[in-house]
Amino acid sequence: MAEQGAERAGDLPSATVDCALYEDGHRVPGQVSLGTIMQRIDPAAGRFAWIGLYEPTAEQLHEVAEAFGLHPLAVEDAVNAHQRPKLERYGDMLFLVLKTIVYVDHEEVTETSEIVDTGEIMVFAGPGYAITVRHGSAPPLDDLRRRLQQDPEQLGCGPASVLHAVADMVVDRYVDVTDAFAGDIDTLEAEVFSPDLPVDAGRIYQLKRELLEFKRAVMPLTSALQRLSAGTIPEIPPQVATYFRDVADHHERVSEQILAFDDLVTGILTASIAQLSVQQNADMRRISAWAALIAVPTLIVGVYGMNFDYMPELASPYGYPAVWLLITLVCTVIYRALRRNKWL
Repeated sequence: MAEQGAERAGDLPSATVDCALYEDGHRVPGQVSLGTIMQRIDPAAGRFAWIGLYEPTAEQLHEVAEAFGLHPLAVEDAVNAHQRPKLERYGDMLFLVLKTIVYVDHEEVTETSEIVDTGEIMVFAGPGYAITVRHGSAPPLDDLRRRLQQDPEQLGCGPASVLHAVADMVVDRYVDVTDAFAGDIDTLEAEVFSPDLPVDAGRIYQLKRELLEFKRAVMPLTSALQRLSAGTIPEIPPQVATYFRDVADHHERVSEQILAFDDLVTGILTASIAQLSVQQNADMRRISAWAALIAVPTLIVGVYGMNFDYMPELASPYGYPAVWLLITLVCTVIYRALRRNKWL
């Protein structure tokens, strides 16, 4: 990725992707250093900085944290990643952790298919600054930054607007992944109830595992979005809280779909196992039916193969055809009875 790890002017860490100073919703032209930013940011005058970092080391993030006074616990979470989605408040600073989801294209679901890939975006929002930290497959924020810069009114709300824009982008991607997941579920469901061979339960279980990973990324975000949209956090202006309500609505819809998918996949797995059991029972019935048919001639032939001297039928000229007639008649009766009871 070309923009990852790009060197920036001044004393910004090498993990910096982009850094800009904004005033009244407009980007201040030119490159800026960390020292320049600290001198020029002024929340009262509508000036704030937005710094984007990609997988910074502890030392690199420490430079920024020291300059802006970020809480050490939040900094530790931002460095280590693999955090649960959450919203934490440290004084006048908000720290939001978001799990990003990327749908991995594949021809069909197999026992080893990777369907979703997770990444993380952390957002520090405080007086005069917004700092975004990305990890893993989290998408770049270049397009998001450009869209915000084309909307000075929204960007003029300060760091809270960045916080909302990032959350909105992440949740919108949840919606896209949910639609793609629905296609995989529909395909497996059609295969399970088709008259062909039963679907391997391992494929369904793998889909359920990937859905669980999706669920773990989405569901914990509910409480954070509720707090952000409630209008009770002083750092979130009322107009931004209104936008957060829209994000929370989209997130709730995704959460409901995931729960429905979970129930549906569980039902598909149960149906697949039930069909396999029915198929095995049918096979056993067929085997038992053929064994019964084979047992009749085996019994009769076994009796006449005991080599006794005094067996009336042995001396009869009609004994041999009579035995074959008996075998055919009995087998026919048994076969018709088994067919009538759908054992064959």
